[in-house]
Amino acid sequence: MQGLAKGLAVLECFVGGHDRLTAADAARMAGLTRAAARRCLLTLVDLGYLTYDGKFFRPLPKMLRIGGAYLTGNPLPQHAQAILAAARDRIGESVSLAILDGPNAVFVARAAVPRLVSTGVNVGAALPAYCSATGRVLLTGLSDDEVRARLEQTPLVALTPRTRTDLASLLEVVQAVRREGFALVEEELELGMRSLAVPVRDREGRVVAAMSVSASSARVSSAVMTQEFLPVLRQFSETLGGRL
Repeated sequence: MQGLAKGLAVLECFVGGHDRLTAADAARMAGLTRAAARRCLLTLVDLGYLTYDGKFFRPLPKMLRIGGAYLTGNPLPQHAQAILAAARDRIGESVSLAILDGPNAVFVARAAVPRLVSTGVNVGAALPAYCSATGRVLLTGLSDDEVRARLEQTPLVALTPRTRTDLASLLEVVQAVRREGFALVEEELELGMRSLAVPVRDREGRVVAAMSVSASSARVSSAVMTQEFLPVLRQFSETLGGRL
């Protein structure tokens, strides 16, 4: 079982845009010795999950089976796809759906707008909950004590000069998001990007996901986000929630 845990920790190192890793990279990211990480990586190569060119390990299509099991077995992404596409067509921007997983918001569905320069994330990507619009919306589904406990266990790193990292300030932000029913994040996650998210609630009123849109701050103003995009996101999030 310890070997399984180590192997899964190594697999998770490839999440978040890491398309190739050395044994040293995997060891550092997974908190393992280099020898243990290398054994896990070579085993994964033998099993067909990774390829190895003598220096870098890269994921193979077989890894899709693991994530695909969640996507095909959970009704949320299945119900969401057509709704996200309708919202995208109304807004003219990519629309995504995320759920809370530990300290992160993990994207489980997405309807993208083709652009030369992508301003979004792919399905399976994870963003820190404390500084992302999706994450802050998802945190509102927890009690204040649960939010505090989760943030206290999360390294609050300044990803940009505008990132909030003060615990008391973040608690106030989450409370404000809960009252207002949406989160707007301005360049806290990435410079030049702003994001808007709203909660998706099931029929019992529980926050089960967050629907969001992200765009270049040079191309889409905060006023457009709140005045034009917000009503659309709210409409389609209610539609999705009603089907759960």
